[in-house]
Amino acid sequence: MSLEYRLTIKEMPAELRPRERLARDGPGALSEQELLAILLRTGTRTETALDLAARVLTEQGHLHGLVGVTMEELSQTPGIGLAKAAQIKAAIELGKRVAMADPESRPVIKNPGDASRLVMGEMRHLDREHFRVILLNTKNHVLSIEDVSIGSLSTSIVHPREVFKNPIRKSAAALILLHNHPSGDPTPSREDIEVTKRLEEAGRLLGIEILDHLIIGDNRFCSLKEQGLF
Repeated sequence: MSLEYRLTIKEMPAELRPRERLARDGPGALSEQELLAILLRTGTRTETALDLAARVLTEQGHLHGLVGVTMEELSQTPGIGLAKAAQIKAAIELGKRVAMADPESRPVIKNPGDASRLVMGEMRHLDREHFRVILLNTKNHVLSIEDVSIGSLSTSIVHPREVFKNPIRKSAAALILLHNHPSGDPTPSREDIEVTKRLEEAGRLLGIEILDHLIIGDNRFCSLKEQGLF
């Protein structure tokens, strides 16, 4: 019986180790695999942290998959567990918040396509209906993207109180409603249209304009505003 020997990260030349490369060359020089390996810190008995990072990225469909997977689902991956899953999800959330923190770098929504591109990579892969809102200021700069509710395979539960709670707290001037169809077909249902009209009326009373409602499918979307449905 022959045993295959695997070089550990500590045994690698210093110039090849992810942490040393990060310190020397900066984070932009590292691959996604190397950055994730630094977050994971350790591998398993049979895999280095680099090997584990490569496997996680492959199984989850690379970075966009890591954004969409839940912490519980990620923790079921062999070699990950709750602690490492928490580290990964926390890092992703920090990245999102940093992107929104600088007013000059906040995305501007000029059309439905701009809004869909912010969420398509993640929401097209979700296996339940997620209802979210994009909060905008008076110049249509994105303030934040907020989760409102998670429903079943085909329905989401949306109450105006939950939709407008954070927009009021953050002084949003306008909202774009979002939800996904796990089937991949973004065709709006009668319920989608009725919910949109109800939320538009509530927003009018609160002084927060509903600019659009996007339904996210598999790499395609439907704008209820463009369809003249509200």
